[in-house]
Amino acid sequence: MFVSASGVDIDEMGYAMSRLEIESELFDGSKVTNEAGSSTRSNKPLHNVDHEIAQLTNLRSGPHERLRQLMPGKQQLPVSPVKMLAGREGNYSGRGRFSSADRCHMLSRYLPVNGPWLVDQMTSRAYVSQFSADGSLFVAGFQGSDIRIYNVDRGWKVQKNILAKSLRWTVTDTSLSPDQRYLVYASMSPIVHIVNVGSATTESLSKITEIHEGLDFSAADDGGYPFGIFSVKFSTDGRELVAGSNDNSIYVYDLEANKLSLRIVAHTADVNTVTFADESGNLIYSGSDDSLCKVWDRRCFIAKDTPAGVLMGHLEGITFLDSRGDGRYFISNGKDQTIKLWDIRKMSSNTSCNVGFRSYEWDYRWMDYPPQARDLKHPCDQSVATYKGHSVLRTLIRCYFSPEYSTGQKYIYTGSHDSCVYIYDVVTGAQVAVLKHHTSPVRDCSWHPYYPMLVSSSWDGDVVKWGFSGNGEAPAPMSNMRIRRRYYY
Repeated sequence: MFVSASGVDIDEMGYAMSRLEIESELFDGSKVTNEAGSSTRSNKPLHNVDHEIAQLTNLRSGPHERLRQLMPGKQQLPVSPVKMLAGREGNYSGRGRFSSADRCHMLSRYLPVNGPWLVDQMTSRAYVSQFSADGSLFVAGFQGSDIRIYNVDRGWKVQKNILAKSLRWTVTDTSLSPDQRYLVYASMSPIVHIVNVGSATTESLSKITEIHEGLDFSAADDGGYPFGIFSVKFSTDGRELVAGSNDNSIYVYDLEANKLSLRIVAHTADVNTVTFADESGNLIYSGSDDSLCKVWDRRCFIAKDTPAGVLMGHLEGITFLDSRGDGRYFISNGKDQTIKLWDIRKMSSNTSCNVGFRSYEWDYRWMDYPPQARDLKHPCDQSVATYKGHSVLRTLIRCYFSPEYSTGQKYIYTGSHDSCVYIYDVVTGAQVAVLKHHTSPVRDCSWHPYYPMLVSSSWDGDVVKWGFSGNGEAPAPMSNMRIRRRYYY
């Protein structure tokens, strides 16, 4: 389901279970359906996002004007791969090559929805799974203390197996440095540990085979009470870490000075997620169980613990944020079972809007979302658009924009409590795919930055990859997947 900023609800009934029907006009006038999948699509019209981001997304993923021209005065989208290639060879654009938007128009049609293929299978819950910025490495963190770094380019070989030090409850988050030399990992503790990823040692055990240096995020004004860290991220220059904690605070750690440089009492409840807005490192986004998203500008703190702005719209706590990387747009996953798209230019300076008291008792950790709450709307919703269909229960489930290089950030994808991965179209809100394999909640998933490949990890212990069927690789039968488990230990 998609809800535009105007409040219109649109149900998208069609989805592909494990595979998406990809229509490709191989020849003008005829359509060929990918034989690997099938889907049923709704006939209901979809309402596009009436906002500047719709135009920006279309510019990033739309083909050249002459390629989309079917006949004078009439355009047709999407443009078939054959016509795109013919246009490139005929130099229709005058550049003699594909533009980045042409490339995205081609690649964004081939979604990573076939499979899955088994990467690994563990006996504990997977909490974190992320590709490195260049896609050469993949990191997966598990509740049973293991953090595995796979070398994607070498057949998913385990490059390093880290046994987390002083783990409390689970590995809550990990982050690779921009140069991919170091990895930090957090748990329900104020100490974040940093490990040298580039060392030759495969088995990384603290004080036995390697040093896991502890970075103390405790501040002089925190009252001396222990706290846990839910979210940690490297800055794009690798000099700082930003973290969100269950003592309602945001922390910034200076790695060069090896000390905490900033603590902000940011919210009135747990700060579940933080991220830098762009490459500058000046803007920080935060999301909390107080249901608010906040924007922090480190260049102009007017008063201590005062944000640059606040964004309201979620009715329950926020589990994750992902920035579009432009310092303007980001998305959030919420316990009200929605993803929201935000433009920080719509933020307000305060939270004067009165939401009112909810008429039901609910805790997402062990209760289903109340049916009477599903149609409720925030009276002061400042979001650009809302996306519905997935489930956010039991754990802090994550959502992301699809990669810029291959898709022009045309999609939003998310894990879900119902064991699936959901992919939405940013502009139309259409639910374009649902990937079904896991038997427990999918907390995290990651789309390769360049290739049509997506990896999902779940509380069932499985780490699996999804791809486009044109790669010639056949998915392993599920029964074989269980047998193959012994090869990963």
